[in-house]
Amino acid sequence: MAYDFDLFVIGAGSGGVRAARMSAANGGRVAVAEDRHLGGTCVNVGCVPKKLFVYGSHFSEDFEDASAYGWDVGGTSFDWDRLRDNKTREIERLNGIYAGLLDNAGVTRIWGTARLLDAHTVAVGDQTYTTENVLIATGSWPVLPDIPGSEHTITSNEAFYLEKLPERALVLGGGYIAVEFAGIFNGLGVETELVYRGPLFLRGFDEGVRECVNDELVQKGVRLKFNDNVARVDLDGEERVVTLTSGEQVRTDLVLCAIGRYPKTAGLGLEEAGVKLGDFGRVLVDDYFQTSVPNIYAIGDVIDRMQLTPVAIAEGMCIANNLFTGNPKRKVNYDNIATAVFCQPNIGTVGPTEQEARERYPELVVYESRFRPMKHTLTGRAEHTLMKLLVNGADDRVVAAHMVGPDAGEIIQGLSVAITAGATKADFDATIGIHPTAAEEFVTMREPRAG
Repeated sequence: MAYDFDLFVIGAGSGGVRAARMSAANGGRVAVAEDRHLGGTCVNVGCVPKKLFVYGSHFSEDFEDASAYGWDVGGTSFDWDRLRDNKTREIERLNGIYAGLLDNAGVTRIWGTARLLDAHTVAVGDQTYTTENVLIATGSWPVLPDIPGSEHTITSNEAFYLEKLPERALVLGGGYIAVEFAGIFNGLGVETELVYRGPLFLRGFDEGVRECVNDELVQKGVRLKFNDNVARVDLDGEERVVTLTSGEQVRTDLVLCAIGRYPKTAGLGLEEAGVKLGDFGRVLVDDYFQTSVPNIYAIGDVIDRMQLTPVAIAEGMCIANNLFTGNPKRKVNYDNIATAVFCQPNIGTVGPTEQEARERYPELVVYESRFRPMKHTLTGRAEHTLMKLLVNGADDRVVAAHMVGPDAGEIIQGLSVAITAGATKADFDATIGIHPTAAEEFVTMREPRAG
């Protein structure tokens, strides 16, 4: 049968765009359908605008610290509309770049919501297209709690486009999005409280990292309430009256729910086409991203392995290679993928947590350092940096690095190369540091931590 396309990609996020571009570059006839914005979550309502907001929110501390370095800044004020609108202009610029990348690669762009009619037929509006292969790359979507008054709350999607900045905000959740937005709101002068149902946020991260971030947020003025949850949200004029499961009531101007993101698979016709789904609607795939239907593939947040933009891009590269090059099939190695959380200060991490590492490596050796960043020796700010190296004592190999501190993501990225390459602690010790930097601490830690 002659198909309209060799590959039809549903979803033009980072993974879908990369798969479409590279597949077309390798000779495939490719289409991509998108019903919102090019670039997906990361570009539009995720990593990019969030980090711009983090930059913006940190100026409050920078202005305070300037006097220690001889600068009299004078009176300052913050214009939310200007930050929001400047951010939006940058996002629109990036949308245009993504469009250009697809067009220059020869990919057919189709606007609208796509739905599978069968394994080889896709409908977008009143148009139908046939395709040899299908790639599902629709990403994920934030969820709201199933409580009375959830309609009076927002998710991170809406937080990037607020009409006005609230004076008070309550953030519900304990993941990285919740912690990042708590820092953003607090830095912008919003009275901020974070509520999480567990005993400590950032579950899945190294325990020392979690405790360090907890201490830093508290000293910066964020109110943290653990082992509690939101039971209902009521309106009282413009105020949100939040009733917690503990019975406490909190009055606030905005409730941001950051309790998780589910794969965006509803309405795609996947089950009708025979594609098997797992928990929360995630698409089940094998190591090569093939679903239960041989010609249908899925990558990115929709398969819910690691919801990270670079991971989706790597998965998209595998699709292009495996379908269109004739080269040996590729799959993604999910070990030692570095991640960053843009809370304040930042988290950077690569490799297992200390608890996980102790289970894998009986002879684990831990090196740890806590110190005040050099910048704050003059400002007096009570901010501290944490650095950890985890070493397998059996072969001296460095198996993980964790950091909380300014530019942690920038520093950990380089260490992830060394860890991926199998560097030993002796290799780190033999490396001459750059002085004076925080990063040099990773190559000057000599004494293991007791206990």
